[in-house]
Amino acid sequence: MQKRKLGKSGLEVSAIGLGCMGLSYGYGPAADRGAAIKLIRAAHERGVTFFDTAEAYGPFINEEIVGEALAPIRDQVVIATKFGFDIDLATGERRGGTNSRPEHIKQVADACLKRLRTDRIDLFYQHRVDPNVPIEDVAGAVKELIAAGKVKQFGLSEAGVQTIRRAHAVQPLAAVQSEYSLFWRGPEKDLLPALEELGIGFVPFSPLGAGFLTGKIDENTRFDPTDFRNNVPRFSPVARKANAALVDLVKGIAANKATTPARVALAWLLAQKPWIVPIPGTTKLHRLEENLDAVDLVLTDQDLRGIANGLSGIEIVGERLPEAALKMTNR
Repeated sequence: MQKRKLGKSGLEVSAIGLGCMGLSYGYGPAADRGAAIKLIRAAHERGVTFFDTAEAYGPFINEEIVGEALAPIRDQVVIATKFGFDIDLATGERRGGTNSRPEHIKQVADACLKRLRTDRIDLFYQHRVDPNVPIEDVAGAVKELIAAGKVKQFGLSEAGVQTIRRAHAVQPLAAVQSEYSLFWRGPEKDLLPALEELGIGFVPFSPLGAGFLTGKIDENTRFDPTDFRNNVPRFSPVARKANAALVDLVKGIAANKATTPARVALAWLLAQKPWIVPIPGTTKLHRLEENLDAVDLVLTDQDLRGIANGLSGIEIVGERLPEAALKMTNR
């Protein structure tokens, strides 16, 4: 497995990480706990050193699974988790909205450390920007956690460029995490140039477009009732049918390269910047292996130009998130 560094932070991780959310949250019924632990360990055996979780995934259960899975190999991996939603730390009850008050951040950090069975959090993201707490106060709280040895690096998720700049001035950011893929290229206009200027790494989540770029989803696909995609405008049957042109483009490139659409989508991301580290998730070992093989897929300049030319003629239909969730991004 190739390695990459997240910006100027010096934090070195596998070129592709593992997004663990889907093992217990978001995409229908949770995986069996034992199977989830086995998959995480299989990822490490295949070279993955970067694992992404959050207190909100469950809440709490995802961190517990990741902690149990990685405890025997803790010093060989980098664990990223997140704070920032208003969740009762005793009961796991979601109270709605965000909570990044400094005292709450510190309480969440202590709780995360216990669930993750570790003495430090390698990368601690603010999951969503809290409009009620100045970002300088958030960065200051994480800076104190870093000074105490409980956290190693600071990150933001789905934050706006000005917020990133303000946070970075107080406590340098190792990484920003936001959605980015051939299915959603919003970061290209303002975010990626700012991260390059500041020396901050980028961790795209949903690098396979929440499964759409695998080519296994069409307008007739039925999702489990608990799957978040049921509420995403971009995944309505009408939008899926309209957006099939994008999948056809990726399938065409894959056919020419004798590979799969998923590998093409991930290789395209890796080709954008050397400090980009995508974190695809899966519950299946064969999909994990397929995704990791993308590090060895070389897209030539001609391939990339072909993709760019194809994308220029495709208009993606549907918002990437429900309205309420969109309001919590780019703050």
